[in-house]
Amino acid sequence: PRVRALKPSKTMALTDRARELREAGEDVIGLAAGEPDFDTPAAIVEAGVEALRTGLTRYTANAGTAELRRAIVGKLREENGLEYAEGEVVVSNGAKQSVAQGVQAVCGPGDDVLIPTP
Repeated sequence: PRVRALKPSKTMALTDRARELREAGEDVIGLAAGEPDFDTPAAIVEAGVEALRTGLTRYTANAGTAELRRAIVGKLREENGLEYAEGEVVVSNGAKQSVAQGVQAVCGPGDDVLIPTP
């Protein structure tokens, strides 16, 4: 089976190593996983709690909620001078998933694909 060919993620291995060094008392700045080195801001925590209280606990549309995609389109227009339609924005749970699905969508058996690694 294909599962036997799977190898651990180098990104996660680096993240785990940085965590181990931190736990051993080393001063380490981990840049591998893209995880912030600060706590979630209070306003975001409260928004999450409020979302749970009001029942926003179900799966969303595959591309993300329309409200969130509209907010992203507005942010890109106002702060970055970029114009996108709501239908051109997809919200995912992380870059790895998005990249993997994008590659699978456009590449097929026998295609040559270059994949950079850390």
